[in-house]
Amino acid sequence: MIVNKRIGLYFGTFNPIHVGHLTIANYMVEFSDLDEVWMVVTPHNPHKKKSSLLDDNHRLTMVRIALEDYPKLKASKVEFDLEQPNYTVNTLIHLEENYPDFTFCLIMGEDNLKSFHKWKNYEVILERYAIYVYPRVSGGKIETQFSDHPAIHKVNAPIMELSSTFIRKSIKANKNIRPMLPDSVWTYIDEMNFYK
Repeated sequence: MIVNKRIGLYFGTFNPIHVGHLTIANYMVEFSDLDEVWMVVTPHNPHKKKSSLLDDNHRLTMVRIALEDYPKLKASKVEFDLEQPNYTVNTLIHLEENYPDFTFCLIMGEDNLKSFHKWKNYEVILERYAIYVYPRVSGGKIETQFSDHPAIHKVNAPIMELSSTFIRKSIKANKNIRPMLPDSVWTYIDEMNFYK
């Protein structure tokens, strides 16, 4: 076991995970100083009614099967057992306590960086964790305090304008979107009759 592994945390509902998520996660682990990327499946917020959000365990299963051929990418259900609604800062602290030999970093899209100043305890996150930002096509501007911050690393990953929302709508409309999903995920969705 490598001590002081650098782990990038890539949070998402992954409803479903698609080739855009995989491309970004794989790029991060191959072209930055991260040793692994953990794809953290965000649980269903019990206070929100969202019929389009699949059960936590189905989304976790899809992430697991999507990552089978990628040893440096891992599925994580750490947030399933934490208090809801969950805040990233709490998850980071929880992981740090449970894996003292690892260094955790945050992976986020540029669109999230634009609203980062609204996150709970964002100053603590900035002070204690590196943030890897991948490009997104989005409006708005990045706060000056984040544009040259030493904790924020912009990674020149491919821009992936593919969304889970688009995939769900397309499946519902009976479109063939197989190339947009890992084969195993496509098979799982098809067999389970999801998003129809």
